[in-house]
Amino acid sequence: MIKLADQWKDYSVIATGDGYKLERWGEIVLLRPDPQVIWGAQRDLFSYPVHAVYRRSEKGGGGWEYKKPVPESWKISYRDLTFRVKPMGFKHTGLFPEQAVNWDRCSELIKNADRKIKILNLFAYTGGASVALRKAGAEVTHVDAAKGMVERAGENARLSGITEGIRYIVDDCLKFVRREIRRGNKYDAIVMDPPSYGRGPNGEMWKIESDLFPFVKLCAEVLSDEPLFFLINSYTTGLQPAVLDNLLSLALSGRKGRTESYEVGLPTEEGLALPCGAGGIFIHD
Repeated sequence: MIKLADQWKDYSVIATGDGYKLERWGEIVLLRPDPQVIWGAQRDLFSYPVHAVYRRSEKGGGGWEYKKPVPESWKISYRDLTFRVKPMGFKHTGLFPEQAVNWDRCSELIKNADRKIKILNLFAYTGGASVALRKAGAEVTHVDAAKGMVERAGENARLSGITEGIRYIVDDCLKFVRREIRRGNKYDAIVMDPPSYGRGPNGEMWKIESDLFPFVKLCAEVLSDEPLFFLINSYTTGLQPAVLDNLLSLALSGRKGRTESYEVGLPTEEGLALPCGAGGIFIHD
């Protein structure tokens, strides 16, 4: 099953093909590579009047090629949330629109919980989930190792009218969770978006295939007695939704609840569904 983030008004995928996706971000049109797009283009994407194209380099990486003037950054909105986006390295813009699927689902669970909810958001990036879940009424602890991304998260929160209720932590997620266990701190829900690979400041290596399951089991130790949910999102190619389902089922065995797994994606104006990773969620019964 694929869940599509189909409620955007400030964002859309115009067309796809030949390894690229053509997107509208507010009034700015970008053309970026996408590894999922292995089908042929139905139109010449490079002839479209875009503002910027991200071109890969044969030596690895790549860079933006600007066709029209582009502001350093600009704002787009989703429902009552506002985010600042801009062309960044590695083809990123600072926001993953497909995650609106998870924002909406988790926000609904929070609103229906009828109790105060404390959430731990790990590998939290620029705070899309943190902002959405705070708007839904939760107290959020936002953890990411990149100081610049945490600062961007704070800006996104302020743009959405949030001035309190999010605690920002610049730290290695594994080290932070271990400290929270020692402190005896508990959370009612966990959200995580772990990278495929990573390297810590002291040379620590993270590889999702070998490190994710032990980390999920560790995180289970900071869950409250009746956790509301535990969400894992992944962009790692080959990590199927059923894998996330199995991880959660095993790591949270003995707790009352059910697991769901699914693909996350975006609708396109050409009528296709663009897959954008996988999600798995444990929901307390």
